[in-house]
Amino acid sequence: MDRTVADLNIAHFKKLLAAETDPVKRQTIEHLLAEEEAKLVVRCQHSPPFSAGTFANVGIKGPLAK
Repeated sequence: MDRTVADLNIAHFKKLLAAETDPVKRQTIEHLLAEEEAKLVVRCQHSPPFSAGTFANVGIKGPLAK
């Protein structure tokens, strides 16, 4: 799963929670939010850190670019 998608889903669920008053719907949204946050934690733990090559490929100049 792409991190951007996870971030967008988390923001969406938080927005829904801010407006929702029905307890059953809130519980469902809270569950979905928790699942998405857990997926993001796992994704971040398993993704490699940025390398100098990553920056060089996008044209960024500086100490990290080769």
